[in-house]
Amino acid sequence: MSIVPQPTFLALDWWALGPVLALTAGTILLLLLEFLPQRANGNRGGIVSLLTFLASGYAVWRVAGEKRELFGGMFVHDPMTVFFTLLFCAVGVLATLMSWDYLKRTKINQAEYYALLLSSVLGMVVMAASNDLVTVFLGLELMSLALYVMVGFRRSQLESNEASLKYFLLGAFASGFLLYGIALLYGATGSSNLAMIGAFLADTPLATNPMLLMGSLLVFVGFAFKVAAAPFHMWTPDVYEGAPTSVTGFMSAGAKAAGFAALLRVALRALGPVMVDWTQLLAVIAFLTMTVGNVTALLQGNLKRMLAYSSIAHAGYILVAVAAGGPEGASAAVFYLATYSFMNIGAFAVLTMLGKGREERVLMSDLAGLGFREPLLGLALTAFMLSLAGIPPMAGFMGKLYIFGEAVKHPQLLWVVVAGVLNSVVSVYYYLRVTVSLYMKEPEGEPVGISWGAPAVLAIVITLAATLWFGLQAQGLWIQAQNSVMGLL
Repeated sequence: MSIVPQPTFLALDWWALGPVLALTAGTILLLLLEFLPQRANGNRGGIVSLLTFLASGYAVWRVAGEKRELFGGMFVHDPMTVFFTLLFCAVGVLATLMSWDYLKRTKINQAEYYALLLSSVLGMVVMAASNDLVTVFLGLELMSLALYVMVGFRRSQLESNEASLKYFLLGAFASGFLLYGIALLYGATGSSNLAMIGAFLADTPLATNPMLLMGSLLVFVGFAFKVAAAPFHMWTPDVYEGAPTSVTGFMSAGAKAAGFAALLRVALRALGPVMVDWTQLLAVIAFLTMTVGNVTALLQGNLKRMLAYSSIAHAGYILVAVAAGGPEGASAAVFYLATYSFMNIGAFAVLTMLGKGREERVLMSDLAGLGFREPLLGLALTAFMLSLAGIPPMAGFMGKLYIFGEAVKHPQLLWVVVAGVLNSVVSVYYYLRVTVSLYMKEPEGEPVGISWGAPAVLAIVITLAATLWFGLQAQGLWIQAQNSVMGLL
């Protein structure tokens, strides 16, 4: 019987840094490979990206049970880092698969796209693993700068240029708020390290210091922009509509999960004493976010804009879990982020297959009769819509069940739970509009063409399987979500 050798003390640090090193190496390799010629519409960028994500996932899984602090405690490898790194790698793999043929069809198949994709995921990993406000900011900017360019990757399309510029300008303001908040927190506590800030606030009566409260508020504003929480959500529909569909799907899952990962780490590790006093404020923001997202989505005829407002509403549901606080509330938020990522990417993967050539067919009317002409595609899209609506036995139902189940334990949050349930009922209407178009309407004019591609089909199969599995067998993922949060306490 062979014994698997255990990594040495120094090797643990290298394995813990493995995802960062792999993603950095993959990005550089993609750029260097541009010096070598390749055939038109080659698959080199996609292959390198897939291998990089697999290597990153293996590296973090290899030492999943270890806990390490690197760079003076600024970067940590703990259960939350492991959970979100694996989630980001999965999101990256799915984004690569649904981009594979879409980029060729729309004539934007360039190595820079995949390099930016890897850079963005690298920023997400750094955000999730940060134990210092400075590192959080660096990860946020690394993710955001790559996304700004990816949103405007269809350079010949005016709406793509407009979306990129709007995202960049508003993102720069949000980054300014976040950086100013970090400076105020440093001035109030004397440290930017999350653990040290938490220890300072636990042993001091200065938790009501105006500088501390203002710094905490500005940091939350910066995160609220990234997760598209009201009233900092106005950029979302225009950016989602103007960006390439594959980028929109990647953003809707990865950027939101990264923003909440950093927010949860900051809230649980550093600002616990302050966040307890903000329960009602968070509940009000969650209510506004849910309501604005769902009510406005009712009016949309463009699927990308509808899913944009839907993502705003889902940010509101997750904020309910953040308002509930504690390890159970955070676990519910982590569970919901994982399930939401799969079902939302699956929906966008279907949209990447609609249309021929450079066209994008993303209007509700484009789906007319598609359920009968392409039954498997229609069935997959219907399943994703039902999951987003929170209808059992889909994963979305279990996510909302955990969130509302934790929030209802707090009497002061009972009203926002009732509002959340009512908002979920409202959302059923516009999600079922998709099903009505698929099966109960005849196409007006020429039916929409389908650009079949094996990678996109594989992405749909994976996301559909995950959506069904986590709806029927949620306990395993729930335990992993709880374990990831307990590492912070």
